[in-house]
Amino acid sequence: MTAYDPNNIFAKILRGEFSCHKVYEDDHVLAFLDIMPRAPGHTLVIPKAPARNILDISAEDFAHVARGAHKIAHAAMQAFKADGIVVQQFSEPAAGQVVYHLHMHVMPRHDGVPLLPPASRREETDVLERHAEKLIAALQTA
Repeated sequence: MTAYDPNNIFAKILRGEFSCHKVYEDDHVLAFLDIMPRAPGHTLVIPKAPARNILDISAEDFAHVARGAHKIAHAAMQAFKADGIVVQQFSEPAAGQVVYHLHMHVMPRHDGVPLLPPASRREETDVLERHAEKLIAALQTA
């Protein structure tokens, strides 16, 4: 397996070199909106620990990511009045991984509304800001 690259986009976000629409952060994880969402509220949860994917993260660090995704899923259901949630994690190119820092996708779903194709459209900044505000508010009441 290829080694972790500390210059991947998510590592740069963690170091503050790139901005993001942060919705949650603790000592172990960061959660922020995907700039090319497949659904409104599409959030990424990443570990602060350097890990290429599920194949090289410790079980303890992955548990923090899973807990973060769980927290975001509950808030997203409320914030977006969703009918369901999709949680996805891709490891290695054959599985569809594109950014090589472990991340879990949390996507609110509505009956009859298909997901957009991956990386098909960059969302407007003002829309992402509104979505971040909704998620942050839901997290504070959870």
